[in-house]
Amino acid sequence: MNQLLAMRAFVRVVETGSFSRAADQLALPRSTVSKLLGDLEKHLGIKLMHRTTRAVAATPDGLEYYSHAMRLLAELDAVDNAVRGKRLKPSGRLRIDAPVSFSTCLLIPALADFRREYPGISIALGISDRTVNIVGEGVDCVIRAGGLDSMTMRARKVADLQYVTCASPAYLERMGVPSSPLDLQDHHLKAGYFFAATGKPEPLLFERGAERHAIGNCAFSTNEGNGLLAMILAGLGIGQHLRRIVQPYMDAGELVPVLEGWSRPALPLHVIYPPNRHKNTRLQVFIDWVIQTFREEASVA
Repeated sequence: MNQLLAMRAFVRVVETGSFSRAADQLALPRSTVSKLLGDLEKHLGIKLMHRTTRAVAATPDGLEYYSHAMRLLAELDAVDNAVRGKRLKPSGRLRIDAPVSFSTCLLIPALADFRREYPGISIALGISDRTVNIVGEGVDCVIRAGGLDSMTMRARKVADLQYVTCASPAYLERMGVPSSPLDLQDHHLKAGYFFAATGKPEPLLFERGAERHAIGNCAFSTNEGNGLLAMILAGLGIGQHLRRIVQPYMDAGELVPVLEGWSRPALPLHVIYPPNRHKNTRLQVFIDWVIQTFREEASVA
């Protein structure tokens, strides 16, 4: 029995809750993963997994073994990376997931710079605004905007992304330029965002000193950032979008900022990853690069 491989297979089965997903992540046949776990149980003389036709789950002994195995594998990977890092730049595959508009407008255009610095690392980028099961889907890290809702994951702050309220020149010529947020309530069309999971609309938010306004009732809304940008460009209403994303359109005269004396609270951006991945060198350098790249860009925007 290859005990090290069996331990890795066991850890992946526990984390994914599936022999098939663990096999896919390890690039092994499902039958091989099943045999490795069976051999490991025989070697240890204990039952590690409860197996049913619908699910697999660790036994109490299995959970205890998992905690030890996870720490041991993390330390082993750290030793390998430390020795290899003296001779080689990090290499291998990283599975990343990031929001649609951030990916298409900011991350993908910058990846050529990452490739030049780390040519041995390949990136598999999942592009979605949905909540990803990081462990179950074999994702190394996700880049997410908004508040943190999981205490089981590690997170590093990238930047606070600033918003701008803007509209197309054609819309402003047709409807006029608002003088205050309250003008938007009854006299203007709004383009906004709604949350895909709940369908709940998100209002346009405005702050100035102690004043706060939340303006709802959007004529057009979408659950995705690129769609919101397209709506604003099409003259469907006044909207709020991340300044870093719409800045090129404002520079080109395709969008015009309005209500510049008012601000919307910034949107925090984080890199989130499982706690047992922090000693993965290629993940470390990617996270450091993301923070350096987009913190600098956010400060310029």
